[in-house]
Amino acid sequence: MTAYIEAPTRTVDAANGVRFAYRELGDGGVPLVLFQHFRGNLDNWDPALVEALAANRRVVTFDNTGVGASSGTTPATVELMAHDAIAFLDALGIDRADILGFSLGSFVAQEVALIRPALVRRLVLASSAPQGAAGMHGWAPEVIDAVGARETQPEKFLGIFFAPSPASQQAGLEFAQRAFARTTDPDHPTTWETRLSQYDAITAWGIPNHALLQRVGTITAPVFVANGDSDPMILPHYSHLLAGLIPHAQVKIYPDAAHGFLYQHHAEFAADVDSFLTKEG
Repeated sequence: MTAYIEAPTRTVDAANGVRFAYRELGDGGVPLVLFQHFRGNLDNWDPALVEALAANRRVVTFDNTGVGASSGTTPATVELMAHDAIAFLDALGIDRADILGFSLGSFVAQEVALIRPALVRRLVLASSAPQGAAGMHGWAPEVIDAVGARETQPEKFLGIFFAPSPASQQAGLEFAQRAFARTTDPDHPTTWETRLSQYDAITAWGIPNHALLQRVGTITAPVFVANGDSDPMILPHYSHLLAGLIPHAQVKIYPDAAHGFLYQHHAEFAADVDSFLTKEG
């Protein structure tokens, strides 16, 4: 199998007028499509995680509208991002998929599962929260300062995505080495305009509204919810809230880990996802 850092960047033209950039790895079965986090692009996925996930299936990563090398303007609502993601899947001819959404991508994944239930076979929500949950209306100042500045600083990023312990911080440094190992055909950096639109969407998603919490109860696909025990961006109790709202959802909290738990515990998380995706019923 090709290494993720060597996977070619491809494009596909969708019916919504957007030319989407994407990469693929692996083969066989129902594809697993990965939805990226705030300000992330194709290069920000952990190659070790993508390769582990692709050992038994086709894995697709993509830049949603206006992100990285994809054309268009990034919308400012999660709902519109979900419609764009559906347009991308339609353009690839994917009418049934497993979806793994990370952070903002997990919000979009929830919306896809609500808008087009028949599309989603199984759903993995990493570092997630339901729409309308109390306390989610914008991130804490130290969080948005670390991940939302015009010029992000590596040490601040590591402080949000990884726990304070020496072991977790070392895992963060190792992730950075893996993620930035690609030397040819890198993705385009995420623009400031995309950052503004994405944070508008995140903030709107977090406006407290108890009635909206009930929406996810109508998700019919099996769901696996996961997070790190020290995530300062989307607190772990939101994972328990989300799993409690979705019928029969599974939840797992990974130790000594923060927002980027899936990069720190990439082997364990990939094995857990594989077990979830291959489960009968």
